[in-house]
Amino acid sequence: MIWIPITIAAAALQVARNAAQRSVMGGAGPWGATLVRFLFGLPFAIVFAGIAFLVTKDPQAHLTMRFWLAAFAGAGLQMAATAALLVAMQRSSFALGTAMQQSGLPFALVWGALLFGDRITAMQWGGGLVATAGLAALSWPRGAVVLKHGAVLAGLGSGAMFALSANCFRQASLTFDPSHLAYSAFVTVMVVQAIQSVVLTSILLVRNPDAVVAVLAAWRKSLGAGFCGAAASGLWFTAMALSPVGPVRAVGVVEMPMAALAGRRLFAERLSLFQMAAGVVTALGVVMAALG
Repeated sequence: MIWIPITIAAAALQVARNAAQRSVMGGAGPWGATLVRFLFGLPFAIVFAGIAFLVTKDPQAHLTMRFWLAAFAGAGLQMAATAALLVAMQRSSFALGTAMQQSGLPFALVWGALLFGDRITAMQWGGGLVATAGLAALSWPRGAVVLKHGAVLAGLGSGAMFALSANCFRQASLTFDPSHLAYSAFVTVMVVQAIQSVVLTSILLVRNPDAVVAVLAAWRKSLGAGFCGAAASGLWFTAMALSPVGPVRAVGVVEMPMAALAGRRLFAERLSLFQMAAGVVTALGVVMAALG
């Protein structure tokens, strides 16, 4: 059950990374802020992988075709999912896009069971669905809902691709060195972030070089986001190597109350009574998934 505290620590670091990314987004835009996660996280990912190598007894490296396929597929799917999420938000609203993204939790359970043979208990299925309902209610926008063409498809597609990318990362970590899962997870993070840094930087240099300039200009803030992002990813990958992705994603929902506290302290944001009730429902789903 050690994957549970590892997941909680990953969620806490992810909240810190998101807060740092938000402060960068103003000048760099959404894709520039996304690049921060990969480009400034890569040096730390290399350091973390090196440390993991040094402290691991008899580390192995199985650079098989399966590892590379899983790493490249996961990296590509995660970037495509981010693009789909941005489209969903553009064609609806930030809140509605976020709500639709929560479909990633049940998709993680489905992909793991159907494609990768994960054994999911009935309580974990139930916990995942309850947590998804709570998350959707928590992030659903108040007032009139505007849906332009393709918004729902983009939002659900984002959730599906985020879930599939997580399962690909799990397979890559399990392949590289199944005897030392933490070491394997941090090496996988390094490889994936290197792929994403090269691809996204190349695209932005061609299509929006100003975003790259803005990211580099905000290097002090970006370093903090990079450190937290690389550490969070390493812990996420470790948790997903120890447990199927669905339950990990469900327990990772503890990020929501952490984000609410951070939003209140850093950005003066407040939750309504309805959102608090939805948070309680979400917490119930997390407990079900953890104990399942």
